[in-house]
Amino acid sequence: MRRVPLALSAATLAVLTLTAVSCGDDTAGIALGEVAVADVVEVVDAPAAVAATAAATLTAAAEGAVAELAVGPGDEVAEGDILAVIESPEAERRLEQAEAALAAAESAASGGGFGGADLSGVQRATDAAAAAAFDHARAAAGHLADEDLADALRAQVNAAQKQYEAAAAAAAEAVRSVQYGVASLGSAVTAMATAQRLQAQQAYDLASATVDALTLRAPFDGVVQLGGATGDAGSGGLGDLLGIVAGEGGELAGEAPAPGGSAPAGVDTAVTAGARVSAGTPVLTIVDVAELTLIAEVDETDVLLVEPGIEAEVELDAALGATYPATVTAVDLLPTPSARGGVSYRVRMALGEGTWPDGGAAPRPRPGMSAVAHLNVREAAQTLAVPAAALVSVDGTDMVWVVRGGRATRTPVTVGVQGPDLVEVTAGLAAGDRIVISGTDLVEAGMRLP
Repeated sequence: MRRVPLALSAATLAVLTLTAVSCGDDTAGIALGEVAVADVVEVVDAPAAVAATAAATLTAAAEGAVAELAVGPGDEVAEGDILAVIESPEAERRLEQAEAALAAAESAASGGGFGGADLSGVQRATDAAAAAAFDHARAAAGHLADEDLADALRAQVNAAQKQYEAAAAAAAEAVRSVQYGVASLGSAVTAMATAQRLQAQQAYDLASATVDALTLRAPFDGVVQLGGATGDAGSGGLGDLLGIVAGEGGELAGEAPAPGGSAPAGVDTAVTAGARVSAGTPVLTIVDVAELTLIAEVDETDVLLVEPGIEAEVELDAALGATYPATVTAVDLLPTPSARGGVSYRVRMALGEGTWPDGGAAPRPRPGMSAVAHLNVREAAQTLAVPAAALVSVDGTDMVWVVRGGRATRTPVTVGVQGPDLVEVTAGLAAGDRIVISGTDLVEAGMRLP
């Protein structure tokens, strides 16, 4: 949304009203000035918010308790640092069972087979065990808010499932061949042992990966915040700005709430050492604030004027009077709904260090802070310009009251760059022309003006 000038600034009057005068009592409220040469900057204003470069919420992969919490709020951490350890009896039990099953499978394979066991029944049991292992591992991945870690676990599950399905198909074919009398029992036993050993190894590997995921490590350098990101996910709040991906899961009585849960007002929901957590409970959030960015919402009527490289001046609600430089880095292609109706587009900017009017350093913003970005979308250097208040629109045509022979004459003009205070005039006026710069609504054609 462009700025709408409500009054002429002192600087504008100084530039363009070198011979400005106030008229007499008969024309009180009317002021004159001369057309002059000046620099004109067109500005688009847009609501904005400060955003972190990146943020990641680390969640519990399984139900348990926080056995170790190595960091506190505001601590700076490096990529790979161990931040917390979740102790999960259930995950440990599954790992122990998988280890025992692996040992049994290897023993059966080395012992020469399954004796007089029903091979079809063995295969059904092996398939069921494999499906359970895959389901548990996928469920653990679904509780991880760290997308990279979750994707890695899902990829491991998918690869293991394809490998097992191939081995299980070979074993099933061998069993059918024995039943049809076209193959020996030994070949079927060998194929079944191979499938069972593979299933047991995969179940062990996936259970071990789930236990490993209970050790929470910093995904990148950043600052610690206990718990998850605040703000309503999907509503344009802080969660959206930080790019937080919340996990899912239920709550346990007396524990930290899982994502989507709520807590009574005045209750600190930050997870502490020893606290019980359910699968998906946010434990820590790591925020990368090395370089802050700004996300502005530019109306569709102005977005075509915005492109990467444009400079802007930013004002924060939290630091009134301070200004922060910013540079446009990207403009989104897809729109977002606008609170004013229609649509707007997100414009991303690199945010610089701010200063107070006296030149002192302004405070460093925090992610989520509200701001207004003044984007300098077009400039015209040393061009003919008039105060914005001098323009009068008549049937869609821009006009200016020009004083010729002591009388007011309405003259059409062609405008170019439109700044908040000054407007470029590309045709219709000449330098030195005397014009009405305020009180245009009081002027009538032919009115005598000094």
